[in-house]
Amino acid sequence: MSNCIVSPSIPFIPACFLVAGSVFFGRKSKILEETEVQINPTSIVGVALDNVMVGSVLPGRPGNLTADQEAKLQELWTATLTVFGVQAPDTENRQSGPGTATSDLTPSKKKQSIFRKQKDEDNNKTSGDQNDKYGQSKAFQQVLATQNPESLRKAFWSMVKHDNPDGLLLRFLRARKWDVHNALVMMIATMNWRMHEVHVDDDVMKKGESQAMQDKSSGNATVKKEAQDFLAQMRLGKSFLHGTDKEGRPMCFVRVRLHKQGDQSETSLERYTVYTIETARLLLASHVDTAAIVFDMTGFSMANMDYAPVKFMIKCFEANYPESLGVILVHKSPWIFHSIWNIIKGWLDPVVAKKVHFTRNIDELEQFIEKSHIIKELGGDDPWEYKYVEPSVDENQTMADEIRTNQLLEERAKIVKEYESTTQAWIADSENRTTLQLKRTALAERLRAGYWQLDPYVRARSLYDRIGMIRASEGGVIQYYGKSETPNAPKPLIASPHNGPPLPAEHRADDVD
Repeated sequence: MSNCIVSPSIPFIPACFLVAGSVFFGRKSKILEETEVQINPTSIVGVALDNVMVGSVLPGRPGNLTADQEAKLQELWTATLTVFGVQAPDTENRQSGPGTATSDLTPSKKKQSIFRKQKDEDNNKTSGDQNDKYGQSKAFQQVLATQNPESLRKAFWSMVKHDNPDGLLLRFLRARKWDVHNALVMMIATMNWRMHEVHVDDDVMKKGESQAMQDKSSGNATVKKEAQDFLAQMRLGKSFLHGTDKEGRPMCFVRVRLHKQGDQSETSLERYTVYTIETARLLLASHVDTAAIVFDMTGFSMANMDYAPVKFMIKCFEANYPESLGVILVHKSPWIFHSIWNIIKGWLDPVVAKKVHFTRNIDELEQFIEKSHIIKELGGDDPWEYKYVEPSVDENQTMADEIRTNQLLEERAKIVKEYESTTQAWIADSENRTTLQLKRTALAERLRAGYWQLDPYVRARSLYDRIGMIRASEGGVIQYYGKSETPNAPKPLIASPHNGPPLPAEHRADDVD
């Protein structure tokens, strides 16, 4: 693996792969033989040893769960599959053997009453519940009352994308302090937000920048204005994605001075915000599951202050992208911002507020980002500059291929179905749980690899595809920097699963991305 490339195509191997190696690599069970995944054991162990410091996976992630956390994950999967109309296993009254059919894994009466119990709990919650400051309990009940299970199931797997399904559920569990009910409410409300409020997958990401290029000439004044506003922000580089911090987290830079209240409509600001966050999500992987945001406050004045987009951004991260922020750096904020910060801090969840750090100069910024990864605009050594590359006319041609799109969707649907049934068995069958977890991990990798095959058919190309940062054709490889021209450059520090592979100390000055 090149030192300057982050490759999500190589999943983190949980400890059980190493501990139970003989089960997977030696006496492969019938359960694993049925999984259509060919894995070279030597390469897997090599990846685990070369790029992973054993035991360094962050707590509460796949591969590093306590027994209680795994039980909570199983509870959430049971509730989730019930919402989706997928029959859940009875974990109390029977222990199934490895040959038990999915249809035999029927839920107990206790499991069937889960939503009646949840409704009662919702009715008992007070309006001051901090877990529900965005009204998600109400949204949850509305969704259950108005949406059919299959539409919710499809929305969930659309939301998964390249993510590890366990990893996605665990985000909601951690955000809700391992309360299964609250995690389910939050997740379903998020799906509703994505489907019906913002239309993340069927509009924002599917149409992307190229649709805005077409709409800027629309005869509809509103459509034309929204497209022009969206493109204006892209061309300005009001915010952009580039590089990684010391923890290997992808960085989003926000140049606050470029925002002027009233320059763009609130709708276009929100669309641009969601587009940036959702694009940044593509840069995350199982070994690096949070991002860093750097607010560049250079040249800030009150003309740049606009509370509405700030509130929207806070809601996005707290309610709909839980556990996605690793650190927030506010760089070179002037004294006039201090009183503003006191207001904003009051809106933040205390957990999020603790992730905010103020840096006044390059030395303080270097506590979080290597100087070689700090762009020259901020006083660092990275020569990279933001330059917007306009969409080409034919860059989304693959999206017109309905036959191939449907073929890939059908292939994914089959893997999803197998993942669901294996998850049911994993919950119900404690005797074969380790082997079943290995199969689930292999299926999760098939989903990840399959997503990147599907990606060009369902997501419009972005700036970051055009400059070669996101490489869907290479299995989702993320390349932030060009190769070093120094043949004897110092070797990078050892990476960890949550840091991602290390990056080079030097980059080409003429590198495009």
